[in-house]
Amino acid sequence: MAKEVNAIVKLQISAGKANPAPPIGSALGPHGINLPDFCKKFNDKTKELKPGQPVPTIITIYKDRSFEFSMK
Repeated sequence: MAKEVNAIVKLQISAGKANPAPPIGSALGPHGINLPDFCKKFNDKTKELKPGQPVPTIITIYKDRSFEFSMK
């Protein structure tokens, strides 16, 4: 059975520089996801890119507060 989607958030995040401070924290915090976990996963996935390069990102947040993200 598929998870129920709570929200879809679109952000532009600098490669390797995600942190729980605004604007990421402000956009994702109200949805209750684990911000340090998101930031760690995002930074690990973008470590091969040029540091600071803007990365359009779509974060799908589920009712159980888990998440997935894809980078464009």
